[in-house]
Amino acid sequence: MDPSSLSDHDFLTGFEACALPPTAFDHRGHLRLGWVFLQRCPLPEAEARVCQGIERFAAHLGVPGKYNATLTVALLRLMAQGGGADPSRSFSAFLALNPELVHDAKGLLARHYSPAQLESEPARRGFVPPDRLPLPA
Repeated sequence: MDPSSLSDHDFLTGFEACALPPTAFDHRGHLRLGWVFLQRCPLPEAEARVCQGIERFAAHLGVPGKYNATLTVALLRLMAQGGGADPSRSFSAFLALNPELVHDAKGLLARHYSPAQLESEPARRGFVPPDRLPLPA
């Protein structure tokens, strides 16, 4: 199954049922999940649902240590600032307007977080504020 061929509804349904293949959750898949939730929920709810869902999906795949709450929340806030909740834009259009999220997310996050802060155990377990530039609210 090619996850990019799924409708947003089917992608989300498959994700919530832990029925998508692990290949669906490369970086682009994580961005798509965030975008889908930003399209449907206010940012605080999107953050909670994405974090809970990715944590559950990672545990289902047997890799719970890969989940990082701070990384997830920070990317969602950057996505929201970049227009991720704008219903007039498709996912493709959103990515075209925010190429840095796709091609240099690590560099984008490095403006806000030192590697030590972002990779710390507290950052993995829950959201930790940036130690460099503040994130958008």
